[in-house]
Amino acid sequence: PRRDLRKTAYEAWTSRGARGGATDNRGIVAETLKLRAERAALLGYDSYSAYALETQMAKTPGNVRDLLMRVWAPARARAEADAAILAEMLVADEGSAPLEPWDWHYYSEKRRRALHDLDEAELKPYLQLDRMIEAAFDCANRLFGLDFAPLDVTLHHADARAWEVTRAGRHMGVFIGDYFARAGKESGAWCTALRSQQKLAGEIRPHVVNVCNFSKPAEGRPALLSYDDARTLFHEFGHALHQMLSDVTYESLSGTSVPRDFVELPSQLYEHWLEVPEVLERFATHAETGQPMPEALRERVLAAATYDMGFQTVEFIASALVDLEFHDGPAPADPMQKQAEVLEAIGMPHAIRMRHATPHFAHVFAGGYASAYYSYMWSEVMDADAFAAFEEAGDAFDPATARALEENVLSTGGTAEPDALYTAFRGRLPGVEALLKGRGLDLE
Repeated sequence: PRRDLRKTAYEAWTSRGARGGATDNRGIVAETLKLRAERAALLGYDSYSAYALETQMAKTPGNVRDLLMRVWAPARARAEADAAILAEMLVADEGSAPLEPWDWHYYSEKRRRALHDLDEAELKPYLQLDRMIEAAFDCANRLFGLDFAPLDVTLHHADARAWEVTRAGRHMGVFIGDYFARAGKESGAWCTALRSQQKLAGEIRPHVVNVCNFSKPAEGRPALLSYDDARTLFHEFGHALHQMLSDVTYESLSGTSVPRDFVELPSQLYEHWLEVPEVLERFATHAETGQPMPEALRERVLAAATYDMGFQTVEFIASALVDLEFHDGPAPADPMQKQAEVLEAIGMPHAIRMRHATPHFAHVFAGGYASAYYSYMWSEVMDADAFAAFEEAGDAFDPATARALEENVLSTGGTAEPDALYTAFRGRLPGVEALLKGRGLDLE
């Protein structure tokens, strides 16, 4: 509640990599952008973005910009409307304005609790890690016929667990889950394959690892997740399914070896099954009583799913547009000045900052997402439309739709152009309408 401490903490967090000295990344950012522009020029491209996007589903910087700006307008309108409400709350508390970036999370959380009566402390006992793993496995069984049997094997760490994956008795692969944070472990969550599927050297099935950083409980206590943690578990397992259901000849084209703006489709799509009421009803059981999550709490969880989505969408699109503009044209001599110009041009709301400030924007400068941070939203356009196919069938586990998804997306790897694969599954390419509806941004 102390505004001065909120500001101190927020500015310390957002200024990482820009505080001078040996850990200041601003010079490295400028050099990296310069070298990328040189590389693109040597290869005959107008810009690094043109080079990087040629093999992606988006193809051109213009297509990326068009998608982002089509979502930007309704997202910004929603965020500005929310900002006005939060500013009123600030004035009531402090007697002063304007609303600042370090105020947003504090007042947004107060508003969320008032609107949805939702407290993480009340929710987390219903989201046990083991039960959420069971839920992810059960959905994969109902959709794709996969079975998971624990394996007693020595792994890279005692906390990691392994399962053999089979379908109708056929070995489909090995799945390993490494779920807990620990000293020396990289932060974040990701999926990787120790061995990828291929047929060139005989039938080779994948060994797939999901890595997360959930809080490890005290000895003898169950691991409890936040709702975002549970969504992360489903997200990474969607990547794992992309690997485990792969059915191609060449390892270089198997599983997730697809354009970056297509690779997030299976993972983001799988998140939708966490929100299927019957999944929560069956697997969201209380750690102490074993009772299922009360219907009223479940409804509040689902109703809150699109809360603050204007803010979340604005902070994401701002980051994606800055990434794009950094690479679509000559390298800026001063990246921080370029960032400020981009944000001013799009009318960035005063109380919202980029999700990732440039000096610690690891996706773009260390994680392979240069000119490609937009890909999460490009994939979300598809995942929203893809889940709508199950909704149109009247069943989140509709067998025919699941079979079409596997045959045209999950099993095909990089053997065909993504737009052709998606069209084969859905009969057409998606628009942004399902995404706007899913994010609660369909303002009309």
